[in-house]
Amino acid sequence: MSEGSVPVLDSSTTGGGVGKEPTRLKRPVFLGSAIGVVAISLWVMFAPDSATDVIGSMVDWTSRGFGWFYILLATAALVFVVFLAVSKYGHTKLGPAHSKPQYGTFAWASMLFAAGIGTDVMFYAVAGPVTQYLDPPVGNGETVDAANEASVWTMFHYGISGWGLYTLMGIALGYFAYRRNLPLAVRSALYPIFGRRIEGAIGHGVDLAAVLGTIFGVATALGIGVVQLNFGLELLFGIPQGVPAQVGLIVLAVVVATLSAVSGIDAGIRRLAQANVLLTVLLAAFVLVTGQTRLLIDGLVQNVGDFVSLFPGMTLDTFAFDRPDQWLSDWTLFFWAWWITWSAFVGMFLARISRGRTIRQFIGGTLVLPFSYIVMWVSIFGNSAIDRIRSGDADFGQLAMNTPEQGFYTLLQDYPLFPVIGLLATVVGLLFYITSADSGALVMANLTSHLRHPLADAGWRRGSSGRSRPVCSRRRC
Repeated sequence: MSEGSVPVLDSSTTGGGVGKEPTRLKRPVFLGSAIGVVAISLWVMFAPDSATDVIGSMVDWTSRGFGWFYILLATAALVFVVFLAVSKYGHTKLGPAHSKPQYGTFAWASMLFAAGIGTDVMFYAVAGPVTQYLDPPVGNGETVDAANEASVWTMFHYGISGWGLYTLMGIALGYFAYRRNLPLAVRSALYPIFGRRIEGAIGHGVDLAAVLGTIFGVATALGIGVVQLNFGLELLFGIPQGVPAQVGLIVLAVVVATLSAVSGIDAGIRRLAQANVLLTVLLAAFVLVTGQTRLLIDGLVQNVGDFVSLFPGMTLDTFAFDRPDQWLSDWTLFFWAWWITWSAFVGMFLARISRGRTIRQFIGGTLVLPFSYIVMWVSIFGNSAIDRIRSGDADFGQLAMNTPEQGFYTLLQDYPLFPVIGLLATVVGLLFYITSADSGALVMANLTSHLRHPLADAGWRRGSSGRSRPVCSRRRC
């Protein structure tokens, strides 16, 4: 097969032959990533001071020397995908011209949300706005201006810039997988540059880097989530904070995520994602209705307006003449690096669930749907927290800023039926935790396996008759 004549995928290549053989392990990627994870983990466990010093120095050097690059990259990716959406290329389908979306709008939106947002959105929905209110990057804290911009900064860090990175990766992978019949793997995005050499060492190296980035990126989110959930369990059930409880939470999440991942997208991830969306909306609605409703609605409308007006300046703001180095390192650059580490696995997962949609639909959905939720969530919880501080509870502000894992549950204690909504928040946190883990696990399994088809997943399933189930049929594809 020549580089210039890679066939377009059609239903004849996606029928019952898919899934007839077990997937094969991609040994260089699997073994290389396993060795890398074990080596770094052992280093951190047995020489924590050395690891802290070296990693801290690398982060500081990167932040000071290449902070501008991260900021420019996030902006450029967003501008490029918006251009694609409004251009003639927006009509191009991620799949053959006759293909239809595999998932309905609600299921698709739920999985977008579940893959790209982790339990850290609960963590930062309170800690982020409170910190920006008390200690903003410019100007004085605890002012009206700081209150107006506090939630907007958190929306910015969780907003469309990061989703632009996800979207760009998803388009690249989906296009080459579904239109050029290449593997649904990060290496395929480099096909125009390296051609069939992506099947060798170059491709293995790219996928290996993507697996390592996914593992450590997801681990960051899960580490944040486990300490927050541990605090919630202490408030609700008296389970003390510490390593035993956190290990138990991790084991529980791993077991459930594994069961979900091996069950496949339809039986596992889709259902968990839909449940997660419904419960998070219920929790936010409860806070809106039982809290300062008028203030929160006013704040939501104002936050949207402030975001629209401030975003063009925020997205390229490097603070060149009065650089708050520590703030940039802790917030904007930290989030941009985090989004980048997640972009390989989230982009691949988004491509996996988006076959049959046009590039315009894909971009519109991935930029608008999750961000709309983030705006609602951050505005309700962030403005509730700021209102509590401005009403005189300075101790809460210091707690949420200095021990951020306690901020979310401490805020909920101000509302009626705390045992009920606290339990609901814990379930929501666990679902965030699990959906991030299982979508990441599915992608890592696919990256470390030779798959027969882009719609196949590692670990094919058998039906009750013992025959393998095809990924799609002529009717569905």
